[in-house]
Amino acid sequence: MKHSNERILTTHVGSLPRNPVLSELLIRDEAGETVDKAALAREAEAAVRHVVAEQASAGIDVLNDGEQPRVGFQTYVAQRMTGFGGESKRPRSPDYTKFPIWAAQTARRLDRRAKVTNAPQAVADVVYDDLTAAQEECRMFRAALDGLAKPPVEAFMTAASPGIIATTLLNAHYDSHEAYVFALARQMRKEYELIAKDFLLQIDAPDLAMERGVLFQDKSNAEFVKIAEMHVAALNEALAGIPPERVRLHCCWGNYEGPHLHDIPMREILPVLYGARVGGLSIEFANPRHQHEYAALRKNKLPDRFVLLPGVIDSLTNFVEHPEVVANRICEAVDAVGDRSRVIASVDCGFGTFAGSQFVAEDVVWEKLKACREGADIATRRLWGKAS
Repeated sequence: MKHSNERILTTHVGSLPRNPVLSELLIRDEAGETVDKAALAREAEAAVRHVVAEQASAGIDVLNDGEQPRVGFQTYVAQRMTGFGGESKRPRSPDYTKFPIWAAQTARRLDRRAKVTNAPQAVADVVYDDLTAAQEECRMFRAALDGLAKPPVEAFMTAASPGIIATTLLNAHYDSHEAYVFALARQMRKEYELIAKDFLLQIDAPDLAMERGVLFQDKSNAEFVKIAEMHVAALNEALAGIPPERVRLHCCWGNYEGPHLHDIPMREILPVLYGARVGGLSIEFANPRHQHEYAALRKNKLPDRFVLLPGVIDSLTNFVEHPEVVANRICEAVDAVGDRSRVIASVDCGFGTFAGSQFVAEDVVWEKLKACREGADIATRRLWGKAS
């Protein structure tokens, strides 16, 4: 994983907006409707080329395929692995009960999207024997990268953590939640190792924060931390064969525009994140609910082995951050870490976590990524005292 040795590098979290045609095909395919698979493959490949080119044009240094071939950032595994069926009954955040007017408005905005609360569940032993879809996604991404006039500083691809799979595709088969999580870890290891051969691997693990207010909303913070530690132990087992410096971990409190009154404080989960066998941590810092969280980093310093990928761009609003604001956020992150080389400017979360579900318009997304680059250039001049 590259460091910001000469200037502040930029990246994002993973998912990017899918065009309406691709989104509709992915949603219909997930629903079991008859879909022209060749057309779906063509749309996905064209979309990958498009988002890769847009990232490069915006000046993003560490880019990815935008998760274009996937129906959802974690629910895609139900289409790649066997052992899933039926329908999960995933609970919702207490926000949906406390704020019914907001909940109704949100439902109207998301009336046609991929499965989330009703995703399949584990009904038999989960097995990941066919890596064809993952291999094809890697091929599409590599082809898009090869088509760029200039290669990026680095390229990454995301994969769901065992914990977020287990808390979304619920368990209706294993004797315990822990047994299910470790079973998923053993199977997801295959995808992790495949990705890490060619790209940086990003593990998407919102379960390490978000699930305190969702599946485990009846637990205390201390009880949740114990569960999160178990999730990290399973993840570490899955990552055992991959050098930590080839892996970055994304953690968030849920990528939805809502009150977030029940989010667990970062100070409670930071020690858990530090236990992960990774080289980089991607965490929200830009949205209004978590802009203050640098205080936790100052009290519990980022270990030397980690790079921080702070969110300096909000993934849920169509406001385009002013580059000076972005630069201020980057410099605050550097101050908290104490080392400019170990900070890579990023986004809070994905811009298209599920097909049919995005809060920021595509043309605004590219402008936000440009603002990230411009803000990083300003921060570079401040931190290095030179032109970027």
